[in-house]
Amino acid sequence: MELSLPLKMANWDKSVEADSDHALVAKAKAGDYAAFEKLFLRHRNLVYRFAYQMTPRRDDAEDIVQEVFLRAYQNLHRYRDEAKFTTWLLRIATNFSTDKARMYTRRNNLEQQEAKGALEWMTVGNTENAEDNLDTEYKVHALRRALAALPVHHRNVLVLRDLEGREYGELAEILNCTVGGAKLRVLRARRALKERMLPLLEGYVG
Repeated sequence: MELSLPLKMANWDKSVEADSDHALVAKAKAGDYAAFEKLFLRHRNLVYRFAYQMTPRRDDAEDIVQEVFLRAYQNLHRYRDEAKFTTWLLRIATNFSTDKARMYTRRNNLEQQEAKGALEWMTVGNTENAEDNLDTEYKVHALRRALAALPVHHRNVLVLRDLEGREYGELAEILNCTVGGAKLRVLRARRALKERMLPLLEGYVG
């Protein structure tokens, strides 16, 4: 017998609710590892994107993803529903990336970052005007160098806010501070980036 449209919609809503992050976390807390595996498959790209901006080596980014989800699984009992699961994940990723960056600050040189660390928010110009491309590529290179030279706490907030596009409310949750504090951190990070870039651009004539 064909189900009516309202009944179909009701069944669909229940299915969606049962597959929500909230429901999967509850199942995982109860020992259902398959539920946590679904969370991993759903959100690993989010964590990878963040990790790759903090550690522009694919192997290191993959290691961070594995470590973040391992810590998440081990600490599921500490997760509270006040925050979105993705916010909680990014908080773990931020803390771990900070620790890792402190241990390996000088591991990757600028050449490696130039080869592997292209940021999605940067453009490389167009193919029609060689002079425009040269100008843009120089500035992109300067921006990458400046970003790489920033302290990790400044890089964290720039990646989260300017690359990932996180709202200040979520940024505050990730950083465990007030919204005003998050805005202040972003402002300071942007100023620090500008200060790093100015000397790199002073000697360039476009």
